[in-house]
Amino acid sequence: MNDASSLNAPAVRHPWAAVIAVGLATFSVVTTEMLPVGLLTPIATALDSTPGTAALMISVPALLAAVLAPVVVLGAGRVDRRHILCALLGLLALANVACALAPDMAWMLAARALVGFCMGGIWAIAGGLAARLVPAASIGLATSLIFGGVAAASVLGVPLGALIGGMAGWRWAFGGMAIVSALVLALHMIVLPALPVSHSTSLRHVAAQLRNRRLQIGLLLTLLLVGGHFAAFTFVRPLLVSGSGVAAEWVGALLFGYGLAGIAGNFLAGTVAARHTTRTIIAIALGLLLTPVLFLTLGGTPAGGGAALIAWGLAYGGVSVGLMTWMMRATPHAMEIAAAFYVSVFNVGIALGAWTGGQLVDRHGITAVLWAVGTCAALAVVVALACRLTETRARVVS
Repeated sequence: MNDASSLNAPAVRHPWAAVIAVGLATFSVVTTEMLPVGLLTPIATALDSTPGTAALMISVPALLAAVLAPVVVLGAGRVDRRHILCALLGLLALANVACALAPDMAWMLAARALVGFCMGGIWAIAGGLAARLVPAASIGLATSLIFGGVAAASVLGVPLGALIGGMAGWRWAFGGMAIVSALVLALHMIVLPALPVSHSTSLRHVAAQLRNRRLQIGLLLTLLLVGGHFAAFTFVRPLLVSGSGVAAEWVGALLFGYGLAGIAGNFLAGTVAARHTTRTIIAIALGLLLTPVLFLTLGGTPAGGGAALIAWGLAYGGVSVGLMTWMMRATPHAMEIAAAFYVSVFNVGIALGAWTGGQLVDRHGITAVLWAVGTCAALAVVVALACRLTETRARVVS
């Protein structure tokens, strides 16, 4: 049975404007999710917290998003997906206001819990919408644009948040994000078409997809690549400042370069993954394996650390769209369910990575997180290569 996300909307009046609007929704939620990365130290100082505890600002919403993504898909029933996205964007604006007003870490984590609810819903609904907004031949490009919001969040969101935090204080960074979320909500109300569904998702359909072998492999790859990445990236600011000797005022600019590389990686992976999905994932995993090697060998200087960061952005930029393409190919008739599982495991990876990174930093120092990302990337290479060999043997036999 086809779920809501596999229904092509035949009469979308402005399909590409709608795609861009959905891409801006992912931009808004990912920027909000990642905003503490560039502001971790000043927030921890202002709220009287350690860096390891402050990393809960990443872990808490990620864990809630992981739990709530499948719940949103199951609970949404036949509610128009446009209405759900608009409601979630409104809540996201309120969550950012609450973060900006936080007097202590408990308040901040409560506000970040609301962010987690928005994350789970927006990602689960938005992930499979390309097939409902554009013709079949354009789904690859539309998916790249939707997940381009993730890469754009690295380019414009996190670095600008760091810059605003440096100039006006971290509270203004969250306040600015509240305004952006409200503007994206207004755009959705203008250009996003009605997205009704003819069937609701049941537990039986969810359970059936959990038995899908290729989906299982994709979820394992998601956990490895995302978890390893966030074990290190959560602490990218101290990694650059303490490990590479980068001046604090240059962190925002370097993150901007990281994001530009991420956008390039996103569209490169989106273009290639539609035809060579497994090879694309292997290339991404190898790139993430190279990243800690570059930091450990060349990253002792500002120039070396900056170069390693750019390579990191290029590799990780393709993760979201590459893995989502894997999910869509694994479950072509249940894309909303696949997107919910993907969002769930993606955010488990963020939470586990951020928590593990916090423990490693507090106990063993900042460079320990580089070993974590390298180990996870190496395991992902092994898994993807094994899958590639299995696919090749299957073609030979047939």
